[in-house]
Amino acid sequence: MSLLTATQTDVRHTAPPKLSLLAIGLIVAAHIALIALLALHKVVPLPTAVSALMVDLIQPQQQIPQPELTTPQPRPQESKPTPRRQPAARPQPTLAAQTDAPAATAETPIVSAPPAPPAPAMTTQPRFDADYLSNPPPSYPPLSRRMGEEGKVQLRVFVDAGGRPSQIELKASSGSPRLDQAAQDAVWRWKFVPARRGDESIAAWVLVPIVFTLKN
Repeated sequence: MSLLTATQTDVRHTAPPKLSLLAIGLIVAAHIALIALLALHKVVPLPTAVSALMVDLIQPQQQIPQPELTTPQPRPQESKPTPRRQPAARPQPTLAAQTDAPAATAETPIVSAPPAPPAPAMTTQPRFDADYLSNPPPSYPPLSRRMGEEGKVQLRVFVDAGGRPSQIELKASSGSPRLDQAAQDAVWRWKFVPARRGDESIAAWVLVPIVFTLKN
């Protein structure tokens, strides 16, 4: 037990000592001197490119200077003046009275108007009152005379182109059938001046009044 302890104590005290920075520097310098001596006696050729070996120790507190960063300034651009837009001129309305030259119009063919139709010929009604006709008056019925019947009969007569009655209608009665019939019998024997359209004789209707009175 004591032997093992003593051995462990000897091992702890016999640990190799640590080399200092100065010792390392001396060793390096000795190697350099040895190489230079051998090169002097041409034992070991010294490279021509290597003239000296320099060791530069960087101080721990020395700070590497940082390069200054410069921001490139933008080039000033020349501002060109922007041309100002002129407002478009509004077209002035031209009145018809202001135009000097008449507007060009498409040529249209001249079409002659057809001749106006002739004016319609004047139309006249049939007549029964002409003096040269000599139409006799109707006869007064004897019974109506004795009874004192009077009145006015109005007949509608259709006269043909020859001046003769072709139809007779009772337009208005006198109130006595005998007087109405006496008026129609007389008109059937009458002659008329026929109606005319220009120079042409035409058939037409005419109203014929007949008055019965006892004063005559």
